[in-house]
Amino acid sequence: MANAAGSKSERGETKPSQQGRAGLRLQNALPDARIAYVSATGATTVPGLAYAGRLGLWGAGETPFEKRVEFVSAMEAGGVAAMEVVARDLKALGLYQARALAYDGIEVDILEHPLTPEQRRIYDTYAGAFKVIHANIEEALKATGIVSGEDTLNKNAKAAALSAFEGTKQRFFGHLLTGMKCPSTIRAIEADLAAGRSAVVQLVSTGEALMERRIAEVPASEWDDLNIDLTPRDAILSYLMHAFPVQLQEPFTDDGGNLLSRPARDGDGNPVICKEAENRRDALIEKLAALPPVPTALDQIVQKFGHEAVAEVTGRSRRVLRITDAKGERLSLRSRPASANLAETAAFMDGEKRILVFSMAGGTGRSYHADLSCGNIERRIHYLLEPGWRADQAIQGLGRTHRTHQASAPLFRPVTTDVKGERRFIATIARRLDSLGAITRGQRDSQTAMGGSDAALFRESDNLESVYAKAALRQFYGALWRGSIQGWNLERFEKATGLKLTWEGNLKEDLPPMPRFLNRLLALPIAEQNQLFAELEARIAANIEQAIEAGSYEVGVETVTADSLIVAGRETLYEHPGTGAATELVEIVRRDRLAPLTADAALEIGEREPGPDGKPRLAVNARSRRAAIVLPAASRMLDDGGVKERVRLIRPATGESMARAELDASNWRRADEAQWRRVWDAEIAGLPSHRDSRFWLASGLLLPVWDRLPAENMRVRRLTSDDGISLIGRVLDAEQVRTVRSAFGLDGGPAMTGAEAFAAVLERGNALALANGWRLARRRLMGADRIEIEGPADTDMAALKRMGCATEIVSWRTRVFAPNAETMERLLDRWPLAA
Repeated sequence: MANAAGSKSERGETKPSQQGRAGLRLQNALPDARIAYVSATGATTVPGLAYAGRLGLWGAGETPFEKRVEFVSAMEAGGVAAMEVVARDLKALGLYQARALAYDGIEVDILEHPLTPEQRRIYDTYAGAFKVIHANIEEALKATGIVSGEDTLNKNAKAAALSAFEGTKQRFFGHLLTGMKCPSTIRAIEADLAAGRSAVVQLVSTGEALMERRIAEVPASEWDDLNIDLTPRDAILSYLMHAFPVQLQEPFTDDGGNLLSRPARDGDGNPVICKEAENRRDALIEKLAALPPVPTALDQIVQKFGHEAVAEVTGRSRRVLRITDAKGERLSLRSRPASANLAETAAFMDGEKRILVFSMAGGTGRSYHADLSCGNIERRIHYLLEPGWRADQAIQGLGRTHRTHQASAPLFRPVTTDVKGERRFIATIARRLDSLGAITRGQRDSQTAMGGSDAALFRESDNLESVYAKAALRQFYGALWRGSIQGWNLERFEKATGLKLTWEGNLKEDLPPMPRFLNRLLALPIAEQNQLFAELEARIAANIEQAIEAGSYEVGVETVTADSLIVAGRETLYEHPGTGAATELVEIVRRDRLAPLTADAALEIGEREPGPDGKPRLAVNARSRRAAIVLPAASRMLDDGGVKERVRLIRPATGESMARAELDASNWRRADEAQWRRVWDAEIAGLPSHRDSRFWLASGLLLPVWDRLPAENMRVRRLTSDDGISLIGRVLDAEQVRTVRSAFGLDGGPAMTGAEAFAAVLERGNALALANGWRLARRRLMGADRIEIEGPADTDMAALKRMGCATEIVSWRTRVFAPNAETMERLLDRWPLAA
């Protein structure tokens, strides 16, 4: 019932499902009935909770959201962290319970199949054929009268032709890559069998529809000795025969005077075929039919190991097998009884067969784990050969080999290739896996991090639908328009992909979204798509790095680890009248042990990326007497297409990034090793053994008071204090605590230290008001962020300078700046923050 309220996509609105609407009508018809929602995966997205109206998430007075749309908007704005809060608060209210197996013992090992030169040639040939198809579609649309010049005369006919083409292309390359991965997968399975392990292969597509179409063309007398190729290529040929535009269109003028077109018919009502378009179609079919076939993945595995050794749990009622008997070796069509799936599962679990292949039809309600009560207790190696589009089904498929009462946990092996365009097929599932774990468990990594972050099934970088990836795509389009991408200009890109980026010489406002861009990328030769994808990846990485530096990178719930975490104070902000669950403000004092980088270790880092002279770039600040190693950092793309060169400074206890121009204009100077080592060692000697800091958690029940918490930087953290208290909640800074306490009718707040105020303004950009009416704000001057004191008169300058403030003349105006935390401390002692 996930689609109970409908949804929106780039193609428009999707109607609610009949099942979802029936569920809502049933609940509305029984207002006094008690409702229990039971599901293997409650939802993969927040809008998918539309069926669960009785939970009180909206419109019940339990939360500040009157309508479902308001709740969905707030949770989507909060990202994965907000979804985690939803699950946790529902548990606190006694409305939700989720069970899941621990991932102890599970391992993840990515199996990458590098395409062979012959496979690359085949892929590039198909890509070239699709370029021809795309060009021919454009010509066919013109020849048939659907398009005239730059004008579209029949929008529905054009949309139908292009939609069928793009859908066929996406499925074709997905099946093609899945088939091309099989050689590495088969070799890995052979190694597993030799090592005493059993293999489980997870697929989505079985090629049954393709097989049935091909069998229908063969006389029944030849079914026992077939000579056919079951390859994804047939889907393209079928598209050309049935969806390629060949019917002639006749122009007409509607009531509004607009020139349009409609299908032409002869006097008997039969469609009129355009010979030019038909000839183009037939030439394409002849070209594609001669390309080397790549069999479907399921057929490759079954025919390689033999149906006697492979248990197939799919929805196929018939299949083509390689048979060897008195008639010799041949391909033969064999029927499968309705009970085949049960028999095949039993054969695998009993150890009669050690390889099992299952599809979506075999991924529900069955177990393939190393059950202690079954004959086959070998460790399962689970190959995720084709992940598909739905995260919940992929997770359910993985759960087939991981159950209770098992002899050993499985090894998951997602199978990938070195084709960058394949990221299209894991981008959606990577995004949904994050939200799936957040909604169902209140813990983002509950489904994706199996055995630690190093063993993540899909990583954050796989999510090509994040805000960072979407921004990177717009930057990529802008760079193309300005001619900033080496080897590519706008004309070449538009011709290769069929994407139109400009209108009357200017970049379009409504640019192609990520799914469309990746679909078009798939049909390019591998070298071209890898080059373009590398440009996009570089921009995504730069955007994520900027977000991390700004402290706004959304990573969901993280566990706080420190040398010491002490609960310094607790205050109740709100108590739920029905359950007694409370919202608390908890002050945490954090202590981290400093482990400064030694001079020798820093030199080793510098030697990995030396300067032009082949030596580490050593620097000493002439003013502050600090030492650093200078390393190159990722450059940033500016809005005008320029590149800002950046460097990274490695220091004994910290690190920072800055523009190369900013470094050249600063007091950092090159130094020899002896001088640099003296300064470095002296700085380490002056460092304390620990660093103390504090922060606050809005812990406990959060959904009912969501509108009273800060709307920015919704960071969620979990921790365990020194005395064993476990806490999870929204992180608040000192300046946010003052705002939150006021929102709950409490006066005042914690006094901020100079270091806290300095970080709040300089790092997070929060402006602070002083009790005397002055204001502290972040300003960017000379390429660097600085804290300006706004409001002082000329008579205050002497006192401010004595405190350590600096003055500068900017545009013939004297401006005052606080250069460090010590100065800020003295400033707040004299003029406290406003209440």
